[in-house]
Amino acid sequence: MGLPVSKDPAGREDSLFSMAVDRNDLGAPDSLRYSILTGVLSEEYDRVIEELKGFSDKPSPYPNFQEKATRYINHCIDLIYAIKAKRGFQGIGSLTRAKQQELREKFKEHFRELQHVLKVIEKIQTDLRIQDVRSTIYVVRALWLATLSIIILAFWLDIIDGLARTSIVVFDDVFTQLANFLAEKIGF
Repeated sequence: MGLPVSKDPAGREDSLFSMAVDRNDLGAPDSLRYSILTGVLSEEYDRVIEELKGFSDKPSPYPNFQEKATRYINHCIDLIYAIKAKRGFQGIGSLTRAKQQELREKFKEHFRELQHVLKVIEKIQTDLRIQDVRSTIYVVRALWLATLSIIILAFWLDIIDGLARTSIVVFDDVFTQLANFLAEKIGF
């Protein structure tokens, strides 16, 4: 005799689709990944799908985020539908243990793939944010170099126009005085 297995109202075994997920794999508590994965684990599929669609439709501060992330978001939605189908399979209790295990493995595989695709979406966001910061750094650096170049040019022009002319006058006067002194000494 086996131990009795508790079943939920839909007739599914509770332990069949239980997932031991590391909290680190869920992401930060305020992230899209955390919201989606916890929603899937708590079987809130419709809310999660609407959240993904809303995320996809929401304007992004990065111009090409939508074109890069849309296919991944659509794949996430497909994975959620697949997970929902696996968990909501009618007559799961009448399947053989091997088929139940196969269904459980497919569920885990879809869940892991969903985690991976959500990480890819986060990486796209991070890469675009870094690219945006880099372009800002390039602009600031270009402005700094332009300002420095203008300051150096102004200093150089001041030296040429002011100090150089004054130096020529001073050297000319010193040379004239030296020439007069030598001429007096020699007797010219």
